[in-house]
Amino acid sequence: MTELNGARVLVTRPVHQAENLSRLIEQHGGIAVRFPTLEIVESADLVAIQKTLAYLDEFQWLIFISSNAVNFALKANGGKIAQPKTLRLGAIGKATANALAMAGLSIDLLPEQPYNSEALLAVADMQNVEGQRVLIVRGEGGREELANTLRSRGADVHYLNVYKRSVPSTNNAEVISLLEQQKLDIITVTSGESLQNLLIMLDAAHHRQLFALPLVVVSDRIKQLAVELGFKRIAVVSSPSDEAIFETVNQSNRGIAWPN
Repeated sequence: MTELNGARVLVTRPVHQAENLSRLIEQHGGIAVRFPTLEIVESADLVAIQKTLAYLDEFQWLIFISSNAVNFALKANGGKIAQPKTLRLGAIGKATANALAMAGLSIDLLPEQPYNSEALLAVADMQNVEGQRVLIVRGEGGREELANTLRSRGADVHYLNVYKRSVPSTNNAEVISLLEQQKLDIITVTSGESLQNLLIMLDAAHHRQLFALPLVVVSDRIKQLAVELGFKRIAVVSSPSDEAIFETVNQSNRGIAWPN
């Protein structure tokens, strides 16, 4: 595999999710510039989470939006979630499914790539949900596409918010210095909120320099947001895994043309 030859790659993942991608970059001759643009913390209302998880037999479907949703639900509930025999579990992607499996939970539904709400909704089991009760485990303020579509198909949909997102108070001095010296090479972003926070955390005087850098994102939806914000060179990875993100970063280092 081609070495990155000292390329500086901005890693914007939350602190607890950044190390695997950073390690891949560093193992192949790059420099991972850790700059978390999203902070994820547990919900304050642990009692409400525990009460909901105690009555899962009232639902036919339990859908986890992310591995964070799994991990924070487990944390709030003492590390375990009891799965009634009548309850079916859905995961939005492989990382989410792996987190459920590690917790000893059986997974009934995992969509094909791309791992998103639209892919989940396209699965046959999600077509005939009329009269079924669905609990979606997520972070506060997530996308509404999944719930709205299931409701339009006749499902009774409820949310369980187990974490919340915020803009971290990260020191931006290193990133500003690298931008001013033109020593930052590539940006990686894994959510629309992280991308928007990146612009919030760096003053407008440096946005033009950001927009000119190659940007690696994990979905067409984030790419569209990036275009609207002003980014010029954007690549979408084949999957949201760290390995796929790294491979796209590595391709850019070999001079492969970036799409607009």
